Amino acid sequence: MDRRRRKTLPVVKTDYDIENNNDDNDHLEEQEEPQPPIPEQPPSPPHGHWVRLSEEDDTPHLFRHSVGLEEIPGVVTTVKPLSDNTERLDSKLAIIMVGLPARGKSYIVKKLRRYLNWLQFETRVFNVGNTRRVQKSADVEQSANFFDPDNKDMKRMRDEMAMNVLEQLIDWLKSGHKSSVAIHDATNSTVERRKLLIDRLQQEPNIKILLMESVCTDQKVLERNFRLKLLGPDYKDKDPRKALADFRSRVANYERAYVPLGDWEEYRDLQYCKMINVGKKVVAYNISGYLAGQCVFYLMNFNLSDRQIFVTRHGQSTDNVEDRIGGDASLTPLGKKFARALEKFISEQRKSFAMDLTKSKYEQEKKWEAYGLDPLDLSDTMAGQTANDIIHTKAKAISASQFTVWTSMLKRSTESANDFSTDDYDIKHIRYLNEINSGERERMTYDEIKQQYPDEFKARQENKLTYRYPGMGGESYIDVIHRLQPLIIELERMTQSCLIITHRVALRIILGYLLDWSREEMPHMLVPLHTVYELRPKPYGSQLKKWKYVEEQDTFVEF
Repeated sequence: MDRRRRKTLPVVKTDYDIENNNDDNDHLEEQEEPQPPIPEQPPSPPHGHWVRLSEEDDTPHLFRHSVGLEEIPGVVTTVKPLSDNTERLDSKLAIIMVGLPARGKSYIVKKLRRYLNWLQFETRVFNVGNTRRVQKSADVEQSANFFDPDNKDMKRMRDEMAMNVLEQLIDWLKSGHKSSVAIHDATNSTVERRKLLIDRLQQEPNIKILLMESVCTDQKVLERNFRLKLLGPDYKDKDPRKALADFRSRVANYERAYVPLGDWEEYRDLQYCKMINVGKKVVAYNISGYLAGQCVFYLMNFNLSDRQIFVTRHGQSTDNVEDRIGGDASLTPLGKKFARALEKFISEQRKSFAMDLTKSKYEQEKKWEAYGLDPLDLSDTMAGQTANDIIHTKAKAISASQFTVWTSMLKRSTESANDFSTDDYDIKHIRYLNEINSGERERMTYDEIKQQYPDEFKARQENKLTYRYPGMGGESYIDVIHRLQPLIIELERMTQSCLIITHRVALRIILGYLLDWSREEMPHMLVPLHTVYELRPKPYGSQLKKWKYVEEQDTFVEF
């Protein structure tokens, strides 16, 4: 007997069935599991169709407000009906973080805030731990006992802090039209705590809720996170072994009461996202809305790999000499000289980075040993080898790993990568990295634009972020941000180091993301030719180095 379950065809319901809640389940082969009782709802008035079925159809027609794509600054605006005189508030998103300590919640929050702000959705983090530390001296010593779930007084204090921070979050979201996303950064690891937060948020009709949980089952990552806590504000200037023991006890207290996201949230149809082992697995439930969707998509595409990200403009072009914008000019002799030096510089920096990374990890391992802790990263190669052998073996493997070079599709960018060998580098020409399209102003100088189109020149100076060049294909900074969005996601996803050779506006926008520049700063930052920016992603942000090409010495100097 074939025990495989046969698939049945979906049943299409009419508007009448939906409105009268006719649900004939006779077609199902298996009876559904009993569901919790749902409170009866008062009968609703008769409704019409969402669409008019024919010209003769006189059934009342319903106007359906946008439920999909939301307002996107500079890209999407909603046109409301002329008959609608009500003031419509933009929807806001409150993200409630969930998870045990040392699961990377604050790391995820910082990156998510940076990404959403870069997309021009004003985002702010409200951290309960920071509030707790401010109140520390005024209240009680906050050792592991403070987090004991059986201690009712301490539990009440923790809940009060969480609710006070939530009120600050709500006030900020309601304070102005620019505030879009607020993140409640805390453990929120029990159903009771989450119910308190959600009940309060559901009193605000214009605030949507997204629960976001970080789960880590990788013991090596967990141990590293535990040890990083020794460098944090809770354990500053304390004995490392005692501090680590106290933190482990704190985590154990949380684990006793911990209830992960799941049945409780699903029964209430709350949207949530569960991120497991830094994006290796992502569970999403009932996600609706553009902002929530962007958050989930972003969380699926980043990692913790140590790597270098170099970004620079192309070498000097013939249009640069004449101060002309746009166009597709080739490099000058100086630009070609810069390109040759760039290949040598990157090759040297790959080796230097590998050596620095290996040395720092080795020194950290020795520090753990001094604290009486087991090594984490070099344990498999330490036995029987000298420190020098260990460092050089690891560094050689790192420097030999794949390295990617991205350029735009314009000549001055592709020519700047001509000296990179395809045997040593994975080279890609990408249209997303092209310079901003100046429309009808292509290949003009700024002086010419100022003289011939003074009003236009003034408008751009007053708001470079949203100003769009006139004519076919003309772009604004906002347009280029959304054009570069897929590359930013890829940059977060990839584990190898890379060099990006692009143009002034694209470079400002990429650096604006990596360095968390504000929307006011980004369009005005100085990014001169023949300057290389090296960024190394870290848990707390990006470490920046700047290098300038010196023609006389044909080399790069850090400044």
